[in-house]
Amino acid sequence: MSAFSDALIERTKQFSREVEAIAFTFDGYIYNPLNYAFAPHSIYLRRFVHQNVDVYFLGMNPGPFGMVQTGVPFGEVEAVTQWMGISSEVGHPPSEHPQRPVVGFAIKRSEISGKRLWSLMKDRYGTAEHFFQHHAVMNYCPLVFVDKGKTGRNIIPEKLAKGEKEELERICNAYLDDTLTLIKPKALVGIGRYAQKQLSKAVQRLNLTQEVFSILHPSPGSPLANAGWDTKVIAQMEEASLW
Repeated sequence: MSAFSDALIERTKQFSREVEAIAFTFDGYIYNPLNYAFAPHSIYLRRFVHQNVDVYFLGMNPGPFGMVQTGVPFGEVEAVTQWMGISSEVGHPPSEHPQRPVVGFAIKRSEISGKRLWSLMKDRYGTAEHFFQHHAVMNYCPLVFVDKGKTGRNIIPEKLAKGEKEELERICNAYLDDTLTLIKPKALVGIGRYAQKQLSKAVQRLNLTQEVFSILHPSPGSPLANAGWDTKVIAQMEEASLW
């Protein structure tokens, strides 16, 4: 076991404890996969997050059919099990919305964002080992906020009470800063504009010299992503001289 992986895993455990300690007044359900799905997440960190990578990709927060279930960023279950070779027991958050249960690797529904992201990387790099030799993929916020309505809509952190949102961002910023310091990537890419904004702030806080880029988020909620997402992202990466 490497000292780097040990340090990253311990820092991530601390991150999970810190977000768990926030006294949210949010009237709904809060899922923290860094807690109940830490087993597969720790496998991901140890096996696929390395120092001195060419590109550090940052996502926003877990998707309901991806990382919420598998503990892996953009964790579409087929990509996680078949491409990354990760499978593990997953527990449960303290309470779950009836329409958003955590079933772990038994999930039957595909996470579209993750399927798009990892399919592109598989097509371009072949094996997960080859891709992750040069890239890291992390998330900014580990929590998912689910409202009490019948459909269990995801609520973005910006909708939280002001003080709670600021406390969550403070903790997420500290973790982002520490992971960037540990990983030492050569270039930074936000998956979507929100993540790009958080990376730009981290660059200022840490006095880094890396330029920050962004790629189109693969969410099916984005009309631009629903037609030729992979082609558009390849063009963005090539324009940034990262691919």
